[in-house]
Amino acid sequence: MNKLLIVDDQEIVRAGLRLIIESTGNLEVCGEASSGENAVRMAQRLKPDVIILDISLPGLSAFESTRRLRRAYPAGAILVLATHAKSPYPNRILDAGASGYLTKDCAPSELLEAVKTLANGGRFIGSEAAKQLALSILPGTAESPFDDLSAREMEVMLKLTEGNRIPDIASLMCLSPKTVATYKYRIYDKLGTRSEVDLVKMAMRYGLLEAA
Repeated sequence: MNKLLIVDDQEIVRAGLRLIIESTGNLEVCGEASSGENAVRMAQRLKPDVIILDISLPGLSAFESTRRLRRAYPAGAILVLATHAKSPYPNRILDAGASGYLTKDCAPSELLEAVKTLANGGRFIGSEAAKQLALSILPGTAESPFDDLSAREMEVMLKLTEGNRIPDIASLMCLSPKTVATYKYRIYDKLGTRSEVDLVKMAMRYGLLEAA
């Protein structure tokens, strides 16, 4: 029987995923975590075959959580669940070490198919994410200026739009404040922005953030 670890900060979401997963009879949820930090510790202890990871985690981001999980417990395949597949999310999270990407509006049958595929050593990309990945490799089809950001730059950008200060971002990402500041101004240069307010407006315009 394959074991799964569910990582999501919302208890009702974890309960729903558990219900879907355990309805098959041959999958077991061995643990639940509400943060990336807890997920890393639990993965090392519980040794799940698949880790279902929400992309919108408080504290340690899904990008950094994925990297740390890959280092701490490389045997566990990571399936990321996201609210959308807008570029460059699928590319960047797969670059960080995830083996699968699904949007939360997927059918339960697709979720189960993804879990089983990852448990057997495969990779699984949901239909919408697959479309975005296909478009991203074609010249002249970049959906947004965020496609030019590296995975690290993307992560710093998201933390900035959440209102995090440079020292806080540095602590979360295990980087020096100077390195984070360098990323920040590199992001400004690539996106043509001048402030964090500009970043928020641009992220909202391209659907990476929801309007408050």
